[in-house]
Amino acid sequence: MDESVSGCCDAFINYLRDARNASEHTLRAYRRDLRRLLEWLAQEAPDITSIHMLEGRSLRAFVADQSATGLAASSIARLIASLRSFGNFLARTERLSYNPAGMLRPPKQSRPLPLYLESSEIDALLSAPQGDGFIAVRDRAILEMLYSTGMRVGELVSLNDSSIDRLSGLVVVRGKGRKERLAPLGSPAVQALESYLLLRDAAHGRTTYDNAERGAFLSVRGKRLHDRDIRRLIDRSIRSCDLSPKVSPHTLRHSFATHLLQAGADIRSVQELLGHSSINTTQIYTHLSIEHLRTVYQHAHPRA
Repeated sequence: MDESVSGCCDAFINYLRDARNASEHTLRAYRRDLRRLLEWLAQEAPDITSIHMLEGRSLRAFVADQSATGLAASSIARLIASLRSFGNFLARTERLSYNPAGMLRPPKQSRPLPLYLESSEIDALLSAPQGDGFIAVRDRAILEMLYSTGMRVGELVSLNDSSIDRLSGLVVVRGKGRKERLAPLGSPAVQALESYLLLRDAAHGRTTYDNAERGAFLSVRGKRLHDRDIRRLIDRSIRSCDLSPKVSPHTLRHSFATHLLQAGADIRSVQELLGHSSINTTQIYTHLSIEHLRTVYQHAHPRA
C-alpha cells in the first residue's frame, strides 16, 4: 500500500513511543522537525504526497531552505538527525527501498564549553530558597538533588517515590531511551530530601503500596511538578543570589561533572553517573578540567 508522507510520520512517532520507549522530550523534538517538513512540502512541493515520491533531493532542498531562514547550525544538525532517523525507519519497515536522507550531512559546528559554577556560587544557589515553608524546603531539596546526582531536569520530574531508596541514599534515574542508572545522594541532599518528604507527607499523605508511583516532587496542590516548574524555581534562585542570567538548570549538571573531574574522579565514572552512552559526550568536561589546572598552575608556579 502506498502510504502518505504524513501517515508515515505518524507511524514513525508511534514506533519511537511504543517500540523505542522514547521520552516525551524526544517525541516533541521529532514531531516538531517532521511537522516542519510537512509544512515545507505543502508549500514548496505540494505534489509530493506519497512516501514513494519523497527523494533525497527534496530533503536536501528542504534542509537548504531551513538553513537560509537563519536556523543555528546546531538546529540544522538536529533536524538532519531527525530526517536520517525517519529515513532509517522507512527503509527498515520496507516502506522505501533506501533511506532518502542517507546522504544528508550535518554542518560543522564548534562546540562551546559548557558553563559551570564555582563551588562558592553553588553554595549560594543551593541556599537561595529561604524559609521553612513547603515551597522553600522543597526547592532546596530539588537543587540539592540536581547538583548531588547530575541528573537532567526531565529525569528529576519523572522520579517516583519508588525511585528513591532513602536508606541506602540511592536514586534510580530513568534517562534517555528509558535507560536506568543508579545515582548516589550526598549527605546534604539526603538531609534536604528528608526535610521535604516530612512536609510533603504531612500535606499529601504518606506513600503506600498503591501510590508508590506517585511523583516524588509535588506542587502545593499535590500535583507532579513539570520541567517548566523546575526552570522557574531555578530562575528565582539565580536572581536572588545575583548569578549570571546565562545559568540554566543544565548548569547544575555541568557543575556536577566538572567538580568531580577537578577533584580527581576518572572520566569513565563520570560518564556512568551522567548516563552518557558514549565517552565522547563526556570528554568535553575534561577540557574544563584542563583549564582549571592551567589556572592553578599559572597562579601557583613561580615560573608559570
